[in-house]
Amino acid sequence: MGTESYQVGEDTQDAVLGALRKLRDGLTWSGARKLMAARRIGINGVLCVDEGRRVVIGDLIEVREQPFPPVPRDPDVQILYLDQDMVVVNKPAGMLSMRHPGDRSWRQRRKMKQPSLEEVLGRLIQHRDRQRRLHAPGELQAVHRIDRDTSGILAFARNERAAEQLIEQFASHRPLRRYFCVIPGSMSAQTLRSWQVRDRGDGLRGSGPRSRQAREMVTHINPVRELRGYSEIECRLETGRTNQIRIQLAEAGHPICGDVRYRGPFGAEPAADSSRAHRMALHAAELGLEHPTTGEQLTWRLRWPPDMLRWMDTLR
Repeated sequence: MGTESYQVGEDTQDAVLGALRKLRDGLTWSGARKLMAARRIGINGVLCVDEGRRVVIGDLIEVREQPFPPVPRDPDVQILYLDQDMVVVNKPAGMLSMRHPGDRSWRQRRKMKQPSLEEVLGRLIQHRDRQRRLHAPGELQAVHRIDRDTSGILAFARNERAAEQLIEQFASHRPLRRYFCVIPGSMSAQTLRSWQVRDRGDGLRGSGPRSRQAREMVTHINPVRELRGYSEIECRLETGRTNQIRIQLAEAGHPICGDVRYRGPFGAEPAADSSRAHRMALHAAELGLEHPTTGEQLTWRLRWPPDMLRWMDTLR
């Protein structure tokens, strides 16, 4: 898949189309809008359909030869579990989990261009609660996160007490979290340990020396199957730092297929990606935790989405 990539610098920070015109010689406003309408513009590997989206230093703007998949909508979200305390869902890739606080004041028309998971769930839960004649609790509260371009299992609390209990579980690393991903080459069963710093030197998180500010990252790796030149592996999180799996695999020389941001350690030439992955090949496949009220141990498992299974077939 042909892709042009442009990294935003200090002098090219702007709304996305304005930045792209500065970075791509000869691009007109009408040409830029046509690219956006055709779903060919992405930011950090995720489709962008909002002209007002601002980009900052370090962001990677892509112009793809083939369009991105359509924006996920309400029917693409599957509720796996729902009660008065919590909701567990199957999040589609390309959907933001929680909208940034500064963006919550957007008009509804702008929000609907790329709805967030919390907004979609608000509508779906309201409908289900009416059917069950349940009293609707307050706003959803995030207790853990998965990246926008990652698919799979995600849990939210529905009240303060449940949120406190679930956040405490994740802070003490008790929940079971398994991910599937596809990488170039192969890896043996092993444990990756490093210390995450907020800025490795280029504005991105990464591994650095152990310090009071650094946070430990521990990921357990197990091979699943060999593909032609690639491998499917399982990653079990012992800790759950931001972008942990992406960072550690890239630094180990096996950046996740379709990940445009983490392609290697700081200072090294970014590894090429010839996998033709249409999105990042990372999937939250299993989550196990204690119910915040009853203490019952609950577990959910999900296989890869159909589009990713079809893509993996091309690798075989």
